[in-house]
Amino acid sequence: MAEKTVFTPDVKFVRELKEAGADTMKKCYQCATCSVICPLSPDDKPFPRKEMVMAQWGLKDELVKSADIWLCHNCNDCSKYCPRGAKPGDVLSILRKSVIQENAFPKFMGKIAGDPKNIWQALAIPVVFFLIVLGVTGHLYIPEGEVVFSKFFPVHYIDQIFVPLSGLAVLMFGISITRFWKNLGESSQVKPKAGFLPSFIETLKEIMTHSKFKKCDENQDRSIAHMLVFYGFIGLFITTLCAILFLYGFKWESPYPVDDPDILALFGGSETMAWIVKAAFKLLANVSSVALLVGGSLVIANRLKERGVETVTSSFDWVFAGVVLLVGATGMLSQMFRVMNFPPVIAYLTYFLHLVFVFYIIIYVPYSKLAHFVYRTVAITYTKMLQRDVKV
Repeated sequence: MAEKTVFTPDVKFVRELKEAGADTMKKCYQCATCSVICPLSPDDKPFPRKEMVMAQWGLKDELVKSADIWLCHNCNDCSKYCPRGAKPGDVLSILRKSVIQENAFPKFMGKIAGDPKNIWQALAIPVVFFLIVLGVTGHLYIPEGEVVFSKFFPVHYIDQIFVPLSGLAVLMFGISITRFWKNLGESSQVKPKAGFLPSFIETLKEIMTHSKFKKCDENQDRSIAHMLVFYGFIGLFITTLCAILFLYGFKWESPYPVDDPDILALFGGSETMAWIVKAAFKLLANVSSVALLVGGSLVIANRLKERGVETVTSSFDWVFAGVVLLVGATGMLSQMFRVMNFPPVIAYLTYFLHLVFVFYIIIYVPYSKLAHFVYRTVAITYTKMLQRDVKV
């Protein structure tokens, strides 16, 4: 006699998905067009057909442990060719948001950063926090004279705030990802056949080149925007680490004097080489900022344009795109206002807003759209360890 499997639908979960924008999932009648048309769907247990039926049934436990919803790059080829208008691409996008909130640690942070309705609450936290810091340290005023941001918000205060917060964010993210990895292992009925390191390296190659995006038909141009944002963040991360190294490792104040004997000693006494390093550092910072700004603009433009299929762009996605754009814009404007010696009120206010948006990016990264990068990397690595056959 065949073994019976009993499923208990989570009606609340179904309701949450529908309220988040996945109300079209009930239109799916399991024709499998989506799985056939998707260029990324593995031949072994292809998606998104099975995810659509699991969403209809409210099988939350199965879905939050699924690696397959992260193999989807939301190109919406499936939604374009769906004969019933069930919009599988939108459903999988909302499922990914649910996975982030389900694995979030602490859970309430997932609700604050993951629910766009709480955006003002999420932004109010750094605003109030920074105002308190400025008040306690005696800097709650607009400095007179030449615009120098360190007079308004000393660099060492910023570092004392952001370094611990970054460490805390990494810790929270690590716990969330550990939960996710454990769930992936529990959902698999077979043991991994390949090692973690080679699978991880192969995954990084795909991500660095955005090769999967290029296989999409309907929205292939999204790869350009994503690559600009991706490499913009990497470039700014590198320049931030360099700035910390210069300030605390070599004790160089910014902007550091290239004719300083201690600095020249590091470059064999060559002032030219010192200038080259300084120029390269500034160039990388500015190029990365421009990439982030242009990439963020393209992300928004791509979401606004006609894509051949009516899709739902969730407010979760809009919040991320907006914050990315604001981080790049306020950063570039702050630099311009400082160089041009703009009226202090405008310059310092812009810089303050930039710090608020940077705070948002860093502390909420484990719960925001930006978390997709890590979750997707982990999920793809795991499927490569299972050596599932992928269509090419």
